[in-house]
Amino acid sequence: MITMGIDMGSKNIKVIILKDNKVIAKSNIMAGFDVTKSGQEAVDKAFKEANIKKDDIDKVISTGTGEKLAPFFDDTKSVVGCDSLGAVFTHPATRTVIDVGAEEGRGMRCDETGKILDFEVNEKCAAGAGAFTEAMSRALEVPLEEFGNLSLKATEEIPMNAQCTVFAESEVVTMVHNKVSKANMAKAVHDAMASRISSMVRKIGFDKDVTLVGGVAKNVGFIESLEKDLELKLVVPKDPEYIGALGAALAASGWKGGK
Repeated sequence: MITMGIDMGSKNIKVIILKDNKVIAKSNIMAGFDVTKSGQEAVDKAFKEANIKKDDIDKVISTGTGEKLAPFFDDTKSVVGCDSLGAVFTHPATRTVIDVGAEEGRGMRCDETGKILDFEVNEKCAAGAGAFTEAMSRALEVPLEEFGNLSLKATEEIPMNAQCTVFAESEVVTMVHNKVSKANMAKAVHDAMASRISSMVRKIGFDKDVTLVGGVAKNVGFIESLEKDLELKLVVPKDPEYIGALGAALAASGWKGGK
């Protein structure tokens, strides 16, 4: 059976194609202005990698912010549901999933089958999403791909109270004037973000193992700050940005955790 999951994220569109629940292709394309067109490009790229065509697909499930804008799909499934399925598939002991994407953070508790027991979504707050680190890296004139590693070089903890990007940038200016190092400022940014996410997760409670997914799961500085805040070691799967698409493709196949 060949299934496909399309994660129509706010910034990137991810596609996973499975054959008998084994990944045979994946693609990641920036959403751009015309998300349906970008979605088609992502699908075409995955088709090429898998060496298949649309008619070879048995079922397609779309998820994400723009799930209804996918180029084609048979059904849709919530992001939290797809995240949980994908996380349990990659790490069966997962019981709590944290997803931090470009515009939103989510926390969910699930059972061994990936079924959602409870979840919480970070309200549209920049301090709890990847857009926050992007804005702060620009403010500090540090490439985003270097921002996480820079945080690991911090020598002290500097509190950052702002929960809004605009005010946070103002705090950064103050830190610059106070000659705070870029490494310490980078850590302050990640600590502020981790504090917002951990507060969200504590609202629903969390059970081990805790799996971190989404694009921000590739940021080592954020991971360190969140692990310290939650006082545990996080599980970070390979290609964490694809977990939602993976869960959608698994849902299309009818996969049930552990079976």
